[in-house]
Amino acid sequence: MDESAGPGQDPPPPALLDAMANLARFHREHEQFYASAPRERAVLLQRDARTLLALADHWSVPRPVPSSPLNPFEGADDLTAPVGLQLTGVLFMEGQGEPVELARLERDLVRTADDLVAAAEWLTTAMQASWESARALLDFPDFADLLGERHRIIVNDWQAAHLSDLAGRLLHRAADILERIDLRPAAVRADLAGDSVGPRRLYSAAELISRAADLLSESAGLVHDNERRWRAFRARVTRLAPLPPAHRPPGATPDA
Repeated sequence: MDESAGPGQDPPPPALLDAMANLARFHREHEQFYASAPRERAVLLQRDARTLLALADHWSVPRPVPSSPLNPFEGADDLTAPVGLQLTGVLFMEGQGEPVELARLERDLVRTADDLVAAAEWLTTAMQASWESARALLDFPDFADLLGERHRIIVNDWQAAHLSDLAGRLLHRAADILERIDLRPAAVRADLAGDSVGPRRLYSAAELISRAADLLSESAGLVHDNERRWRAFRARVTRLAPLPPAHRPPGATPDA
């Protein structure tokens, strides 16, 4: 019996320790990916938002409509925003339809939104199960001082799931807004000559995308907060039931 267990108190059973060792190893490594991947995605979303903002700014300033082009692939100076062109290659061309880069941006928003919502749903279910499973630790004094750490890990992941879900919903709504903008050059010019609704919708879509990026960055921070907590938890499990050498944390010994 471990010295930390008091009289009449049994140590954690081997099956429980094995399960905890598995979580502390694989889930920690899994979370190291999710502590950075959402931030990488956030950077790409911010780029897309800046592209839409550049177009909205460009279209908000009155510009003369060019005369009939000699080449149907000439760039539309009154519609193409230099910043947007540099960021994502969005080029409006005379006589052409919606820029392929904007069509791809819309498709990527929907795909990213679908992925975020699906992943958030899975993680929420997993954290609900983890919360109930963590109850088993309450009866063992060996984990008395780490109950806060274990439950904080679960809550951090749970909150990250909610943020990812919200980010996905924001991106879906941004895509809904973009669907209501006819981005063919002739249609854009007709809108700018009338009520000029397009730029206002672009501003709104960009705002939602930017907020989604912020939420993803926050979710990554929550997951990153688990790193030290997983280390402490794994060290305790290792002390109670030494892991095979290949599974020990760097520098750990069987009696550490």
